[in-house]
Amino acid sequence: MSVAPGDERDTLVLSMGPQHPSTHGVLRVMLKLDGETVVTAEPEIGYLHTGIEKQTENLFWQQAITVVDRADYLAPLSNSLCYVLAVERLLGIDNIPARAQVLRVMFAELTRIASHLVWLGTHAMDLGAQSIFMYAFEMRERILDIMEFVTGARMHQSWFRIGGLALDVPKGFLARIDDFIGRFPERLADMRRILEKNIIIMDRLIGVGKISAEEAIAWGLTGPILRASGVAYDIRKAFPYSGYETYDFEICTHAGGDCYSRFVVRLNEMHEAWRVIKQAREKFPGGPVVIDDRKIVPPPKTEIQHSMEALIHHFKLVSSGFNVEEGHVYQAVEGPRGEMGMYVTSAGGNKPWRVRWRPPSFYNLQALKRLAPGNLVADVVAIIGSLDPVFGEVDR
Repeated sequence: MSVAPGDERDTLVLSMGPQHPSTHGVLRVMLKLDGETVVTAEPEIGYLHTGIEKQTENLFWQQAITVVDRADYLAPLSNSLCYVLAVERLLGIDNIPARAQVLRVMFAELTRIASHLVWLGTHAMDLGAQSIFMYAFEMRERILDIMEFVTGARMHQSWFRIGGLALDVPKGFLARIDDFIGRFPERLADMRRILEKNIIIMDRLIGVGKISAEEAIAWGLTGPILRASGVAYDIRKAFPYSGYETYDFEICTHAGGDCYSRFVVRLNEMHEAWRVIKQAREKFPGGPVVIDDRKIVPPPKTEIQHSMEALIHHFKLVSSGFNVEEGHVYQAVEGPRGEMGMYVTSAGGNKPWRVRWRPPSFYNLQALKRLAPGNLVADVVAIIGSLDPVFGEVDR
């Protein structure tokens, strides 16, 4: 932290950090203060630039999934879902098996809950409530255990593939998901009882970092931040994908437009995500988890052992991937932080020609310039926490 005189009388400039987990070397906020009141706030980004977009463009279409997973590292499966849907549209694939569709939805919603639990634990710590971090991370661990059991990885699972899934779920998966479905509502209710009506939490969040619906739209905000200003916009409802139109869930909104509204919206969204997972479990179908197209999906090993043609397909896919006809497409999904979109262009080769992201955190963070002025410097921590930024996607 450094302090310098401001360019106006009785103001000073404060380089803020690292009060929030996101400011540990990856975010700097230059605050101009008049006493304890914020006059201007200027977020500085670019400290975590990974070149993920360009890395993607130098890998085969299927290989690129391992890279896109790492942008929003709290929601890797949301990233890869967006990418595989975009490539499937370019390929004209519209026959993803029902079992794969249900599993994609189930794991996308597990990812949403896990991401919101990280936000809840860290945001509560920002506000001085430490024990809730343990509650949130204990439940997140259960989700990561399920992820590891199915995909072999706790993070960056790269489980969604163009044409379906990498593997089917192993025996014992349904018992684990049933256990989670049974436990989660009670644990969420516990956390809500501790925090939602807590006088300190309400005092720190109500009326802080307020933005109207019109301004939220003008700033390009999406996800829980936009919905907390009363705008019922959710990609899963507006432009359904992966069969979301067949699930019964509510778009969580709040009229306050402040930090507390964002807090309540995310709590409600965890409950709605749990409802979607429960419905996916109830309809859990049998059948394959990948399309039957040997030019896109590698043949099973049992087939390779007996078929020269299958062996050639496998060799071609591993050594040079597959080509995608020229074209471009914009695909969006509703990630935990809002509209995650990808503009993918193919020049007809075996690698993407361009993969341009529309990351929600990048847009949401810029609104700090609008949200912070007029609030106290101590409130800036709460405002940043209410935005729930992930810098892997801001600086992709």
